[in-house]
Amino acid sequence: MDFLTQAVATVANADHAPLEAFDDPRHGTVQWRTLFSGDRTQTSSLTLGVAEFGPAGTLHSHRHSPCEFYFCLSGQGIVTIDGIDHDLRPGVALYIPADAEHCVVAGEDGLRFLYGFPQDRFSDVDYRFSAEADPVLQAAVAI
Repeated sequence: MDFLTQAVATVANADHAPLEAFDDPRHGTVQWRTLFSGDRTQTSSLTLGVAEFGPAGTLHSHRHSPCEFYFCLSGQGIVTIDGIDHDLRPGVALYIPADAEHCVVAGEDGLRFLYGFPQDRFSDVDYRFSAEADPVLQAAVAI
């Protein structure tokens, strides 16, 4: 560690983080609260947040270069990773490999999970939605 740089502990409270969502509704109904992101907090190498889904809420099929993890806090849902369904419920953690296609559908009581990326900032994560890459899928999502 450089003597001029001192590591600082950072505390974030999810209840005080603003609720965010995608601008394009074709990406799903998920909302999230960013807890750690280098452009907002004194953190680096880790982006962390809480994803929140209402009943039957969705995050449509997408991929991104960094790997990601989910850790379920409440509710239940199905996370499909490269075509394989995984049940997500409280206490269950999922690792999503880099560039794996994945999507989420919440159960009837909604879903809330912690997510994280090994990135300095959330804005560094380039979401590539499958419907945007496939014109046939894009037309189906618009219906």
